[in-house]
Amino acid sequence: MTPAGDGLVPIEDPTQAVVGTGVPPIIAPGYTFGSVTDKIAAIVLARKTPLGWWLGFGAAFMLTLLLFAALSYLVVTGIGIWGNNVPIGWAFDITNFVWWIGIGHAGTLISAILLLLKQPWRTSINRFAEAMTLFAVACAGIFPLFHTGRPWLAYWMLPYPNTMGVWPQFRSPLIWDVFAVSTYATVSLLFWFVGLVPDLATLRDRSQSRIGGVVYGMLAMGWRGSAHHWHRYETAYLLLAGLATPLVVSVHTVVSFDFAIAIVPGWHTTIFPPYFVAGAIYSGFAMVLTLAIPIRAIYGLEDFITMRHLQNMAKVMLVTGLIVAYGYTIEAFIAWYGADK
Repeated sequence: MTPAGDGLVPIEDPTQAVVGTGVPPIIAPGYTFGSVTDKIAAIVLARKTPLGWWLGFGAAFMLTLLLFAALSYLVVTGIGIWGNNVPIGWAFDITNFVWWIGIGHAGTLISAILLLLKQPWRTSINRFAEAMTLFAVACAGIFPLFHTGRPWLAYWMLPYPNTMGVWPQFRSPLIWDVFAVSTYATVSLLFWFVGLVPDLATLRDRSQSRIGGVVYGMLAMGWRGSAHHWHRYETAYLLLAGLATPLVVSVHTVVSFDFAIAIVPGWHTTIFPPYFVAGAIYSGFAMVLTLAIPIRAIYGLEDFITMRHLQNMAKVMLVTGLIVAYGYTIEAFIAWYGADK
C-alpha cells in the first residue's frame, strides 16, 4: 500500500487477499517482478518445444487445410451449400460471422474497458484475450467476403474513385460491416502490439538465440524502458483504450443491424443491438475461460491466473447472461404483443 497521507491512491498488493472479504489474491504470494518475468520468459524462450505443442500445432494445421478445402469447394460450387436462397439471406455464413465477432469482444473488453476502470486483475489474462480477438476477427472476415458469392470482386465494397462509377450501397448493412469490422481489427491489432512492446524488449534482452534477438529487437522498436518511453507508452495505450471502448458497443450493434433492419418477421426489432452486445460479451468471456483453464494447467500458471480471475469472469458472464435471458424474453413478448400472425 502506498502512504495515504501523501495524497496517493492506495494500491492493492496483488499477492495479498482482500482482508475480510474472502476474495483471493490476484497472483499467488511470494512473487516479485523479477520472478514473474523469469517464469513467463522461460515459457517463451524454452530451448526445446514440448511434444504437446507440436501435436496441437499439427491438429490446428490439419483443420486449417480443411478450411481451405471447404472454401475452395464453396467457390467452385456456390454459396448455396451454406443454405443461402431467395427467402434466406442470412444462412450459415452470416450467423457464423456473428459468432466469431462476438467471441472477439471479450479481449477488447478485458484490455480496454478494464484498463480504463483500473482493474488490476486484467493483466494476467489480457494478452491471450487480445490474441483471441485478432484470430476471431480474422475468421469473421472470411464470411462476409465469401457471402458475396464473388469474393474476387470484394473491392467493389470499398469507396474509391473509379471509371465505372460503381459505388458501394451505403444503405446495405454489409457495407456497414466492412467499415465497422475493419476499424475494429485495426484498433485491436494496434492495442495488442503496443501493449506487447515492453514484453518484446524483455524477450530481446533474454534471448540466447541470435535470430531471436534480432526478431524481438525489431519488434521492440528500440524500447529501453526509460521514463520517456514509459510516458509515451502509457499515453498511447490509454488513447487506444479510449478508441477501443466504444468499438465494443458499436461493432456488434452494427452486426445486429444485419438482422434488425431486415423485413423478416421476428428480426425487425429494436432489442437486437443491446441484445447482441450482451451476447457477444457473454460468449467472449466463455471463450476466454475455455482457453484460460487449460492454459493455466498445461503451462503451470495457476499462480498467475488464479481463482480471483475465474471468479471475476464468471461474474461478468452471470450479468451478461441475465441480460441475454432478458433479451430472449422481450423477443418472445414483442412477438406475442405485436399480434403479427
